[in-house]
Amino acid sequence: MNEKYFLYARKSTDVEDKQVLSIEAQLVELRACAKNEGIQIIDELVEKQSAKVPGRPIFGSMLKRIENGEANGILAWHPDRLARNSIDGGQVIYLLDQTHLQSLKFPTFWFENTSQGKFMLSIAFGQSKYYVDNLSENTKRGLRQKVRRGEMPGLAPLGYINDVRTKSIIVDKRIAPLVLQAFELYAKGDQRLQDIADFLASKSIKTTGGLPLKKDQIAKMLTNPFYYGHFRYGGEVYEGKHKAIVEKKLFDQVQAVFDRRRHKRTTKTNTPKPLCGLLRCGSCSMMVTADTIPKHLKNGITRYYTYYHCTKKRKSVKCPEPHIRAELLDEQLSDLLNEYALPNSWLKPLETMLGTDEHKAEQTSGVFIAAAQTKIANLQSKLQRLLDSYLDQDIEREIYLQKKAELLSEKKSLEEQSGKLTLAANAWLKPARQWVTTANSICRITESDDLLAKKELCQEIFGSNLILKTKQAQPKAAHYSFSPPENIWLALRAAKEKAAQMGDNFSESPFLVRSYRIYLNFLMP
Repeated sequence: MNEKYFLYARKSTDVEDKQVLSIEAQLVELRACAKNEGIQIIDELVEKQSAKVPGRPIFGSMLKRIENGEANGILAWHPDRLARNSIDGGQVIYLLDQTHLQSLKFPTFWFENTSQGKFMLSIAFGQSKYYVDNLSENTKRGLRQKVRRGEMPGLAPLGYINDVRTKSIIVDKRIAPLVLQAFELYAKGDQRLQDIADFLASKSIKTTGGLPLKKDQIAKMLTNPFYYGHFRYGGEVYEGKHKAIVEKKLFDQVQAVFDRRRHKRTTKTNTPKPLCGLLRCGSCSMMVTADTIPKHLKNGITRYYTYYHCTKKRKSVKCPEPHIRAELLDEQLSDLLNEYALPNSWLKPLETMLGTDEHKAEQTSGVFIAAAQTKIANLQSKLQRLLDSYLDQDIEREIYLQKKAELLSEKKSLEEQSGKLTLAANAWLKPARQWVTTANSICRITESDDLLAKKELCQEIFGSNLILKTKQAQPKAAHYSFSPPENIWLALRAAKEKAAQMGDNFSESPFLVRSYRIYLNFLMP
């Protein structure tokens, strides 16, 4: 088979390529290798880009051309010239597997297109990637150590120069006095950033294009802590050991001027009204929102009134619902809430009943838990006797395994029942007491101006079932059925209605306790 090769040479400006031959040297060596081994080169490809990450255009084009059959071999100085990342290396090996690529030639690396050769090639690619990764870690560690020593990594700012001999940053004796003057000028408060740029331009400090420095460059210089002896690295400020150009006092004066001149961005905040998000429109089911409208009186006083209304966002329906004053809506919601308020005369008897129920539950659960513990201990003894009988060879293995499984199953059931009863025997009492307190506080809340508290109560009692229709806040439908109760609030309302009919203020409170237990059992998984 006639073998045709691409000659590929690559070198980047990254640190890891400092010891690699230059492009010219690689080309000389590769051409000599091709001549000595009689390799037919159809094209020489040169790329000056790092191979740490995929995406080299010339390398990618070379692989495409190989797939199209223009060549079936690559001549390169070393495998790390082809790939230093897992994707590019995998592409080369995949082309070898698919026989699009028949051969690789390296003057410094032996390769044969066999399973062992591809294995060794993958190791070479892996070593190249490991070298880059390890070098990156070492470089970052070196930079962190440099920062700890008080030396800023990177290019020196204006007024300083990088000393390549000592690998440190020193003061530029010609430009540093001009930078100091720039700080002093701006600290006076009557100079703009453009004025500072023009001043430096008059002293021949310009951009590479010969133009004055831009305003953002001047701002960056005047706010750089490097000039008073500190420096920023990785979003953090460190103490530097370089020589300061300006005093900290002068630097602070410049920052004060910046603070005075900085445009204060004021964002208009639209504070939502307290009852927004609670009701829906009774006609189009859109949410109800609110607007505050000023009204200017003849005596010069301006009063503000809040109106709640449908958002009318449904374009297909023309909503006829009018708006309603906030005070009227507040009054309607208070009336709705008062129907679910727990009377004060019911509070103490209910708390007494809850306490009695708690005591009974503790006694009942305590008896069961004690009996369960006794049974568990007996089962443990049976397990031990069963094991002894098996070890003494008094019973067969099959019988032993069967009885053991039965005893362990019974023991586990008792342990689970005991644990659940210990945790959940009185689990309903705490939320019950909390609900009693909340229900009893409804009257106090409805008499106050706390609209947020009223909103929270309405959401707890009605959920998302409140609508606003013809200027009237109301539930979507009347819920009078409570067997079993859908929630305890409906049970409370029904109990109050029945007590009012019977003329007894407390006749239905036992029903409330039972209803609450049923309700919680319904909610619990």
